[in-house]
Amino acid sequence: MKKTRVRFAPSPTGPLHIGGVRTALYNYLFAKKQQGDFILRIEDTDSQRFVPGAEDYIIEAFDWLGLKFDEGPHLGGDFGPYRQSERKAIYKQYVDQLLKNGKAYIAFDTPAQLEAKRAEISNFQYDASTRESMTNSLTLSEAETQQRIANGEQYVVRIKIEPNQTIVVNDVIRGQVTVNSSVLDDKVLYKSADELPTYHLANIVDDHLMLITHVIRGEEWLPSAPLHVTLYDYFGWTDTMPQFAHLPLLLKPEGNGKLSKRDGDRLGFPVFPLQWTDPQTGEISSGYREKGYLPEAVVNFLALLGWNPGNDLEIISPTEAINLFSLEKCSKSGAKFDYKKGEWFNHQYIQQKSNEELAELFLQSATDDIRSSMDVTPNNHFDKIVKIVGLVKDRVTYVKDLWEQIAFFFIAPTAYDEKTVQKRWKPDSAEQLTELTDVLRSLDDFSAHHTEEFVMNWIASKEYHLGNIMNAFRLALVGESKGPHLFDITEIIGQDETIVRLERAIAKLK
Repeated sequence: MKKTRVRFAPSPTGPLHIGGVRTALYNYLFAKKQQGDFILRIEDTDSQRFVPGAEDYIIEAFDWLGLKFDEGPHLGGDFGPYRQSERKAIYKQYVDQLLKNGKAYIAFDTPAQLEAKRAEISNFQYDASTRESMTNSLTLSEAETQQRIANGEQYVVRIKIEPNQTIVVNDVIRGQVTVNSSVLDDKVLYKSADELPTYHLANIVDDHLMLITHVIRGEEWLPSAPLHVTLYDYFGWTDTMPQFAHLPLLLKPEGNGKLSKRDGDRLGFPVFPLQWTDPQTGEISSGYREKGYLPEAVVNFLALLGWNPGNDLEIISPTEAINLFSLEKCSKSGAKFDYKKGEWFNHQYIQQKSNEELAELFLQSATDDIRSSMDVTPNNHFDKIVKIVGLVKDRVTYVKDLWEQIAFFFIAPTAYDEKTVQKRWKPDSAEQLTELTDVLRSLDDFSAHHTEEFVMNWIASKEYHLGNIMNAFRLALVGESKGPHLFDITEIIGQDETIVRLERAIAKLK
């Protein structure tokens, strides 16, 4: 039995769309379930659209997500090179083979000639019905064809599609798709201008030579499948043709159509795994990593967009996803990109993190100003931060949100939320908190449990209103009506700081 080999083959034309990440993830899950290989191949044959830095971005994104490739341009392997731009000589052999066998032909038509033909013929298609009226090696003599090439005239090589043939594409997700060859045009396979093949030829040759067993890609490539099946037939490779599986599209959260960057910009969610800075315009696009998502949450979220594991599980570890995954359980219809569900997944994964791990992640993402405010070094205050993070992590969706929830532990309030003051600071609050300050100053044990017990007994003995005291107390410590259990706060900031904050609030709000 052949070893399963799948490939993810992005073009380095900009940042990696989240739909491409989902496609790569399904390739990864399928390969790992079969104990197979997951290969990265860079399809950079379109030299006009190449963007510097895009390949490094792709590799960094998958490193962050934890989806490890077995072969690729950054890893090497037995089937390289893994950049198509480095495989020119390989492709030329197969172009020549198609020409020699009469399965392709050379065409010299200029852009102007093609445009004129489109104006002349409605819905013009370069195919069996029109190619005899064009400038190509089927209408020119062999001598004239060779002379034009010798003169340096630019040309393309087109596949020669035979009309009225039945082409069958067997797809794991969509079943059997039958197409009449007459609807296909004679696609360009090779361009002399840059001596590079187009996607159609390079894709087939590479999949064959790299022993790819399954091609799992987005449904936008389904119209290309009949052409690719034809090429396998022309080369005599039908016995080794990979199994196709065309995945459903990711759809807009609202309305109809394919998910786009504009949707993310409008609704405030990323559509790229990492932040991307356009090298030409300087425009910055947000990324899931920089937004504060955990990679495990992104993987879990994407895995369930178009695949049903066959149970009610929502939180699925990578190992569980690998064990459960099958292409047969992938949907044929598009999946709505519910970004709110993505936020829910991130919140769930934050809750699963240990307090120590979450504190480390927070410190890694914290700015210098924040770190300075916390006066944190590897041996200073880390245990305190771990404890604080544990108190508030159930309140956050993103790691970066933690600072908003914990800043008051390190920075005493100097102003007080006006609405909270109006609602929580009563006419007798200053007098009662002055008494409370004396009570707290008398304590020898300032642990949360002991302080709470003592304060509650004092409130009961004085017959004060519990809610009024506690709300004003919180306002004095935090500056607003938020935060974890009040006596957890007092234990962490300490007796002296608690008293200082109470006295400051009394002086300011009295």
